[in-house]
Amino acid sequence: MEFRKSKKSDIKEIINIIEQAQNYFKENNIDQWQDGYPNEESIINDIENGQSYVLLKDNKVIATAYLSFNGETDYKIIYDGNWISNEDYAVVHRVAVSSNIKGNGVAAELFNHIEKICLENNINHIRIDTHRHNKSMQKFLSKNKFEYCGVIYLKDKSERIAFEKILRQKTI
Repeated sequence: MEFRKSKKSDIKEIINIIEQAQNYFKENNIDQWQDGYPNEESIINDIENGQSYVLLKDNKVIATAYLSFNGETDYKIIYDGNWISNEDYAVVHRVAVSSNIKGNGVAAELFNHIEKICLENNINHIRIDTHRHNKSMQKFLSKNKFEYCGVIYLKDKSERIAFEKILRQKTI
């Protein structure tokens, strides 16, 4: 498998995977990504900012994610808990895996690459959020050593549950 930054030529495949995820959420009564977001405009913006990544198998996009080291304004206030640390962190959003290959360790492979990039940039913490009803993502995060930290609210006042993972402890 190949992991790399997304290119504009990947947009059609990325959007296809996002739409598969939107359909999955709709079929499972999860009110996430049901308002037309993420859309082509947001993916183009991610690509132009160098924050969109894809995982390919046989030159076909099978997973996508957004990765940023610029913080997240929605994470400034957390309710019913606390972040693990106040250190610099990476933010992961818009994670989606092709429905044709779900359940085959693809998300874990995607996150292995994300964690490697974080460590290469001396970032030891990853933060992510998900919808309260997105049990498959919560199960994945728990299995992959992300710790539940509390509740955050998006700009549109939507509630999300927030997680953080320490990649390695800093030595003093």
